[in-house]
Amino acid sequence: MLIKGYDHGPLTAGEPLADRPGFWANHLLGWCQAGPDGERPEPEWFGDDGADTDALAEVLYDERAWPVLRVPFGDGHRAVAVFRNFADGPGLDFLLTHPGWVRAETLLSYDGDRCGPGLRWRQLVHVADAVPDRGPDSGPEGGLYGPAARLLLLLPVLTDGRRNAAEAVPRIAGALTAVGAPQETAALAARCLIDGPDDAVRHDPAWGSPLGGGTPRAGEGDGWPGRVPLPGLGVTAAQGERLARALGGHGEPSTGVSARGT
Repeated sequence: MLIKGYDHGPLTAGEPLADRPGFWANHLLGWCQAGPDGERPEPEWFGDDGADTDALAEVLYDERAWPVLRVPFGDGHRAVAVFRNFADGPGLDFLLTHPGWVRAETLLSYDGDRCGPGLRWRQLVHVADAVPDRGPDSGPEGGLYGPAARLLLLLPVLTDGRRNAAEAVPRIAGALTAVGAPQETAALAARCLIDGPDDAVRHDPAWGSPLGGGTPRAGEGDGWPGRVPLPGLGVTAAQGERLARALGGHGEPSTGVSARGT
């Protein structure tokens, strides 16, 4: 598999992994904070057990094959999660791609710290729900099409979860039960997933393409009106307008997450 402008690898289609026991515990457990009474997150919160979680980790973090899970949404855009399995330690890259762009753009990267523009809650929900029609040749490796799985895969890019907890907690809890988590712990897991460090964050002008340089950034010249859907992306004004519509309209831009521990 190739992602234009993303020169790391080896990449492999990873969508089938989302249906395997242990995937959601591997993907989400590390983002959970302790519960209000000191409960420690555990794989069972996500419907998994320790053995399944360990077995799936061997595949998910294999240096020889980096799983890529794609979320297609409006107007040909895709949000892409890459499990970046370098020998010196794994990381996670969330990218945005479009056939008309010269390269993939970084939505958020994680190496123990999160950095990137991320998505606001309203944008995340819009992307999760914007399930495109599946073409006749689309197979199980062409992307995630279930709204619950789409929401949970992209949950680490959320930048304003606490401020939207009243809406976010029940929506995330419902998504967790849809992928097999027990109802009795779903709300607690959802709360712990969004109850991380303060997400009042700043924009870093260094954010942009994984390769940097080249195409003007949205918001710089080209008559861009100043309402940037995601600051720091290396896309043209016209491309930024299309992305804004695909994210549900201009509205308030995401402010991103600076480098900080989670």
